[in-house]
Amino acid sequence: MHFFGHISTLSMLFMGAAAFCAGFVDAIAGGGGLIQLPALLVGLSSSPTVQVLGTNKLSSVFGTSAAAILYRRKVKPDTKFTMAMAVPAFFGSMGGALLASHIPTHALRPIVFSLLVAVVIYTWRKPELGQIETLRHTQSRRTFIAIFAGGGIGFYDGIFGPGTGTFLMLVLVAALGFAFLTASSMAKVVNVATNVGAIVIFGVHGVILWKVGLVLGMANIAGGILGARMAIRGGSALVRRFFLIVTILLIIKVGVDTISHW
Repeated sequence: MHFFGHISTLSMLFMGAAAFCAGFVDAIAGGGGLIQLPALLVGLSSSPTVQVLGTNKLSSVFGTSAAAILYRRKVKPDTKFTMAMAVPAFFGSMGGALLASHIPTHALRPIVFSLLVAVVIYTWRKPELGQIETLRHTQSRRTFIAIFAGGGIGFYDGIFGPGTGTFLMLVLVAALGFAFLTASSMAKVVNVATNVGAIVIFGVHGVILWKVGLVLGMANIAGGILGARMAIRGGSALVRRFFLIVTILLIIKVGVDTISHW
């Protein structure tokens, strides 16, 4: 019997390459789901969509965790503040995953498309944004914003997902004043929390292909480590460039999905 059941070796190699690239991109600026999820939808075409989503979350959490650890060694964000955003993100993601099968996600696409366009325009018109750290608000207000944003973005990741890393970065850079590199470091930790929250729900409902997810997770780790190292060397300027490119690609993807659904 084949180790991966009905999934061919060629499909696994294809998905593994996509997982590596996704881990690389995600570690720098988020948006790895742009690469990995479509690849899994092709490679696991005979599996139910919810199973693909659960397996995608399992694979993604490995690369995101590896990147988060590597960032932590080089970039030292405030642990207490980061956890204030990550904990509500975890529970928000669980809530979103629970409701994922009850809310028509196609209704969210036009809203997400509009928000992503606004993100690109705002970031493009402010080249100084996120280059240096200029924190805004009082500490207590920053923490309140982090808790609120973490819960909301976590819920969004559990129920839909595209652009989660982008929205986390925008809150941290534009709303709170962190530099892109520091924001990327914190966003990885929060993204780990949203992935784990969704995995708990998908796992309880038995919709994860564990063997496939674990193998792809190894490829995702390799990409995540390489991407995090490159981001640390390139600094906030590199992260900003990747952020803009990935967000533009997200806009195209969500736009095409919206049009095709109509």
